[in-house]
Amino acid sequence: MTTSTWELGDRKVNRLGYGAMRLTTRPLDRDQAVAVLRRAVELGVNHIDTASFYFSPALSANELINSALRPYADDLVIVTKVGPGRDPSGEWYRARPEQLRGQVEENLRQLGLEALDVVNLRIGAGLERGTGSIAEHFGALAELREAGLIRHLGISNVGTAHLAEALSIAPVVCVQNLYGLGARDAEDDALLDQCAEQGIAFAPFFSVDRGAPQGVVAEIAAAHGVTAAQVLIAWTLHRGPNVLAIPGTGDLGHLEQNVAAAEITLSEEEMERLSPGSGPGTPARS
Repeated sequence: MTTSTWELGDRKVNRLGYGAMRLTTRPLDRDQAVAVLRRAVELGVNHIDTASFYFSPALSANELINSALRPYADDLVIVTKVGPGRDPSGEWYRARPEQLRGQVEENLRQLGLEALDVVNLRIGAGLERGTGSIAEHFGALAELREAGLIRHLGISNVGTAHLAEALSIAPVVCVQNLYGLGARDAEDDALLDQCAEQGIAFAPFFSVDRGAPQGVVAEIAAAHGVTAAQVLIAWTLHRGPNVLAIPGTGDLGHLEQNVAAAEITLSEEEMERLSPGSGPGTPARS
């Protein structure tokens, strides 16, 4: 994969990564899930997003990553998240600040690591952007960073005020929010640009097939000989050099297409047709 890179903390990653959530939300067997993870790394993916609460009755994303990829390559960065949690029966709960250490340790056990590369504090319920102060929770994670359990910190499902609050407590290396051609508002665009100005990675989730203008997308996809999903991923990467796409899939064919999307160069005219005024159309390749 010959896509551009970005510094995620002290590690350089390719801007096309992989989101592990779908390994447990689709009907997959273990062998297929392991094959997808190994193929992703073979294709050059060195940024994997996961969480201990990504599990089904049969599969756990963290344990699959451990089985498929450990011992981990030196350049592989595994990003996880805490805040939400699920008990062994699958019931959701919202962690209190004093419970975050247990969630971090759960990720460490499942992944077989002594320290987590990046931990995102996820706030809010469902897909709605969180509100209120994050100081107490983020401060607890900052203490775990000082203790050596976490190398770098990020925040997820947040607004611009949350970023400022987090930065007043500890360094932030990434922001992970719902964002895509058909799923964004003025604050989302402002937050992405704010992250770029401060050298912070912006990792959108659910960036494909969420209300995008299908007619224009289809026309541009046909012109490039690619799929509509690939155009949506390419658009996301073109939004800024600090954007790290993390599309997930349990299908080897779709995985190949997702990785190939990092090589699509959209013209400024195509970017303007897709989303007028959304940006200059920074090429996805370096």
